[in-house]
Amino acid sequence: MDQRTELSEFLRSRRARLRPEDVGLTAYGARRRVPGLRREELAQLAGVSVAYYTRLEQGRGQNVSASVLDAIADALRLDRAERDHLTHLARPAGRRTHTAAARPQRVRPAVQNLIDTMENVPAYVVGRRMDIIAWNRLACALLGDFPAIPAQQRNMAWQVFLEPATRELYVDWESKAADLVAMLRLEAGRRPDDPRLTALVGELSVKSEEFRSLWAAHNVRDKCYGVKRLHHAVVGPLTLSCETLVLPADPDQQLVTYHAEPGSESAESLRLLASWTLGTAPEVPARSS
Repeated sequence: MDQRTELSEFLRSRRARLRPEDVGLTAYGARRRVPGLRREELAQLAGVSVAYYTRLEQGRGQNVSASVLDAIADALRLDRAERDHLTHLARPAGRRTHTAAARPQRVRPAVQNLIDTMENVPAYVVGRRMDIIAWNRLACALLGDFPAIPAQQRNMAWQVFLEPATRELYVDWESKAADLVAMLRLEAGRRPDDPRLTALVGELSVKSEEFRSLWAAHNVRDKCYGVKRLHHAVVGPLTLSCETLVLPADPDQQLVTYHAEPGSESAESLRLLASWTLGTAPEVPARSS
């Protein structure tokens, strides 16, 4: 992925979402042909020359200082993940530290033991590129039979965009899809030379119009959490809280868990699903349509 092009498109997308009144400016002159702030307005807010900002937005800036990046980030009202993304895109390649993309992804035995003991909590671990690299039995029962999925397809983004059963599982599919694309965008800025990530983005772009549209938006985020609504083929509707935790000893890995409000119907459905994974469940009850 060409970092200069990525930087140019990211800056333009962030500038386009701001209106003069959003940043305390008064809009003068003729009606704007394109949405968002003009380059001269953004340069004024950041305290840099219009020529300098134009070069940066066109991917021609070199050796951009941290203070200038901070000023531009402030002017664009970037959040933490967006600031991180801007820094990685603007940093010259010679100063970036690349993670070996081909290095095998494995969880530590202690992490696998931890999620195995979480019998009533669906838990799995994602690594680089959102690859699913570890899971417990309840995660398989809830989200999919991970051991049976080919390794190349055992990826959250691939599953959400290209696997029909996974698409049907998420009631709020559009929100889930947008979150995953935003996380892939952030990782693409950190690891522009990862051939597997490039191949994944290429495959999803070819096979999914929705992915292409979301990818073009240049939104970024670092993790996914909050209330998720699912519709499981066996236990029916579930409302679960999703939490994502970065593993301190393995910062490329994130532990993802789902849990239900105690005493809720979703908690009972999750308990029943867990009992089936252990072979202790009663006969599956008939469900009304």
